[in-house]
Amino acid sequence: MTTLESQAGRIPSPREITTEPRFSDKVFRGVVTAGGLSSLVILGLIAIFLGYQGFEILAKEGISFITTSEWVVEVDSFGAITNTTFGLAAMLVGTILCAIIAVVIAVPISVSAAIFLSFYAPNSLKKVLVSVIDLMAAFPSILFGFWGLFVLMPSAEYWAKLINKYLGFIPIFEVEPRIFTRSPFIAGVVLAIMIIPIVTSISREVFSQTPLDRIQAAYALGATRWNVIRTVALPYARGGIVGGSMLGLGRAMGETVAVYTVLNIVYQINWNVLFGAGGNVASLILLKFGEAQPYEIKALMAAGLVLFMLTLLVNFLADQVITRSGTKGR
Repeated sequence: MTTLESQAGRIPSPREITTEPRFSDKVFRGVVTAGGLSSLVILGLIAIFLGYQGFEILAKEGISFITTSEWVVEVDSFGAITNTTFGLAAMLVGTILCAIIAVVIAVPISVSAAIFLSFYAPNSLKKVLVSVIDLMAAFPSILFGFWGLFVLMPSAEYWAKLINKYLGFIPIFEVEPRIFTRSPFIAGVVLAIMIIPIVTSISREVFSQTPLDRIQAAYALGATRWNVIRTVALPYARGGIVGGSMLGLGRAMGETVAVYTVLNIVYQINWNVLFGAGGNVASLILLKFGEAQPYEIKALMAAGLVLFMLTLLVNFLADQVITRSGTKGR
């Protein structure tokens, strides 16, 4: 037998090419599909439950449920409810105001921290900082609330006075009477500290996925590190940064204990950022749920449904922004 004949005997037979996925691929696809669909099913069930529980209140109050600010439950001497008025306008304004303050403060800090971790920090320091940031993201909100109440509030009150002194000509910074404690500004600062780890982690992951060939091409053309960040990394990560910011915004809008700890719950619309009055929908539910009668619990369920829909609306708008802005660099 010649050498060629012996080699030909060892050549395996051609493998049949087919588009039929293997069994393991089918199992993996099924698990992933079931996981994705389960999230939609759970969200749908939550919406149905809240809608079913709060339908009676929504049907009775109508549009006034989100346009008025009174939350009144009158009872007689026997504890029976005689008159009710439910309105969420003040709490909705407080929810949006505190969340916007948190995002305005947190996003620049988070993006700057992500840039430092991705492009400037040495590996030894980077590992420590990433671990600390991930640990902060897992802190219970009650810890942030107590820290904000006992540690942050005195300093934040001083910052609020400075803002009022130099920017008081702007209506949202005008305070009369001059009550600065337990204001939406302080609540927004606490929420900002809570969402900084989330936005930082997402931004850092997006920066780490910037195509290496684009970075090397920019360096080859003589670009500095900042030029690479500005012209390559930031445009590529724009969609991810927006998505992380909206995720932080959703966390800020739904936060309960931290806001309840540092903010006065007042049933009147307050657009003054520095004035010590306000509230949000989640803290209203926390405040009322323990002592509420069954009928008022239905109103709280309706309030939860409104907050649920508001969060979905924010996420939808964020998705539209990401789609329009694009996720790829130039």
